[in-house]
Amino acid sequence: MKKNCLLAVCMVTAAFVTNLSAQTYQPNWESLDKRPTPQWYLDAKFGIFIHWGVYSVPGYAPKGNYSEWYQYWLQTKAFKGAVVDYHNKKFGAGTTYYQLAPQFKAELYNPDEWAKVIESSGAKYVVLTSKHHDGYALWPSKDASRDWGFPWNAAEVGPKRDLLGDLFTALRKTSVHPGMYYSLYEWYNPLWLKDKDAYIKNHMWPQMKDVITTYKPDVFWTDGEWELPAERWKSQEFLTWAFNESPVKDRLVVNDRWGKDNRFKHAGFFTPEYQPELDFPNHAWEESRGMGYSYGYNREEDAWDYNSTQSLIISLVDKVSRGGNFLLDIGPDEHGKIPPIMQERLLQMGDWMKINNEAIYSTVRWKRPHQWSEGKTDYKPKKDDFKTVEDLMLKLTIDPEPGYAVQECFFTYNPTANNLYAIIPKWPSDRKFTIKDITLDQNAVLQLLDTKESLQWKQDGKNVIVSLPEFDPNKIKSQYAYVIKMNNTGK
Repeated sequence: MKKNCLLAVCMVTAAFVTNLSAQTYQPNWESLDKRPTPQWYLDAKFGIFIHWGVYSVPGYAPKGNYSEWYQYWLQTKAFKGAVVDYHNKKFGAGTTYYQLAPQFKAELYNPDEWAKVIESSGAKYVVLTSKHHDGYALWPSKDASRDWGFPWNAAEVGPKRDLLGDLFTALRKTSVHPGMYYSLYEWYNPLWLKDKDAYIKNHMWPQMKDVITTYKPDVFWTDGEWELPAERWKSQEFLTWAFNESPVKDRLVVNDRWGKDNRFKHAGFFTPEYQPELDFPNHAWEESRGMGYSYGYNREEDAWDYNSTQSLIISLVDKVSRGGNFLLDIGPDEHGKIPPIMQERLLQMGDWMKINNEAIYSTVRWKRPHQWSEGKTDYKPKKDDFKTVEDLMLKLTIDPEPGYAVQECFFTYNPTANNLYAIIPKWPSDRKFTIKDITLDQNAVLQLLDTKESLQWKQDGKNVIVSLPEFDPNKIKSQYAYVIKMNNTGK
C-alpha cells in the first residue's frame, strides 16, 4: 500500500512539473506577464553589470555623465564640444569613432580572473554588454559586420576573440550565473537610419536569437528601447519565442525594457537606474548604478567620485530590504583590466558578504523594510548632486543633514527558516540598539551574525532593546554594517 501511495505521489509530482514546463505563452502582455520570475534570480539579490567596448578606448565623459555614450557625445558635439576637444587632442582631428576599434585590443583580458573577482564579491550573476548603442558586438556577429559594411565585432576587429563567449566559459566554472545586456537600437547603424522595420527583422531579431541560442544566458537585459513602442519592436513575439522555444526558456530572466512607455509596466524585473527612491513591493525589480557615476570606464573620474565600500553595501542592503536586487556596474579599460579601485570595492564587499550573506540571499521583504530615527524623513539631494558631490545612502544612514532622520536599520526576512535580520549601519556607542514596533517570544534567540554569539535583549513595551558586546575589531570583522539575527522570528 505504501509503495502504491508513493508511486501515486511521484506521478502527480511528475505531471505537475511537466505541465509547468509545458506552459505556453501568447504574444501579449496579459499572457507574458503571468510568467513567474525564475527563483534563482529572486534568491540571488546581487549582480555585477559590465560595460565594456570600443568606448573603453577613449574612456571619457565629463564628470556626471556616461562614458559609454562617447560616440553620441562626439557626434552631437555635446557639453559645448568638450568631448570633441578631448577626442581631437587624444586621437587627432578627423579620426572617427570606428577607427578606434583596432585600439580595443583587450590584450590583458583574463576572463578567469574576472570570474574569480566577481565570485569573490558575493555576486550571483553577471550582465555583460554584448552590444551597446554603438552596435559593436562582443561576439562573432556576422549581422553586425554585414549591416555596418565593415568589421564591427570583437572577433574581426580589435581583440580578435569572442569576448562574450570567453567570459561565459569562465563564469560557468563558478557559482555565478552568466547574463548579457543587449541594446535594441544602434545610434548610427545605416539600416536603422534607413528602414527601422528592416533593421528589426533582419538585424536585431537574428542577433538576439543568435546570442541566446549560442550562449544560453540566464539573464537577457535589454536597453535602447525608448525609440519605438513594444509592438513596433515586436517584443511580445520575441518574448513568446524566448519563453516557449528558446534553449533557456525555463531559467531565462528578462527585464522590462522592451518598448517606450513599457518600463516599470511589463515583462520581467523592473529596472530603476540611479533611482533609489523607487519601490515596487509587488514585482521583481533591480536597481543598477556605477561605482562612480559612469557605467563605462571614465578616466575623468577621481577616487573621490567612487562610492565607498560602506555606501555600496548599504545600497545592496537597502534594495534587498525592499525586496529588490542590486546590479553594481564595473567598467574595464580597453586592455581588459578591471581598474584596481573597482577590484578593491568588489573584494571588500565580498569580505562582508562572506560573514553576512545569510541576511541577503534568499530573503524577502518583511512587513517594513527599515526603521527611522527621530527627525524629518523627506531628505532629497540638490539636483544632480548625487552624481558627483554627495553620497545619498550615507546621508540617509550615517551622515544626515541637521534635522533629518536616518534609517537606523534595515530588515530582511528568510521565510523558509523564519529568521528575521536587522542590519544596522552604525555600531551604537552605548552598545544598546532598539528595534521598534516588534514583539518577540520570550524564548527568542538573538545573535550577532558576525561572531555567532548570543545577545541579551528585553521587551520594553512595543520595542525590543538589544545589548551588544564591546566592539572588538579582532573579533568583529564586518566593519560596514552589522547584522542582528532573530531566530525563528518574523511572522
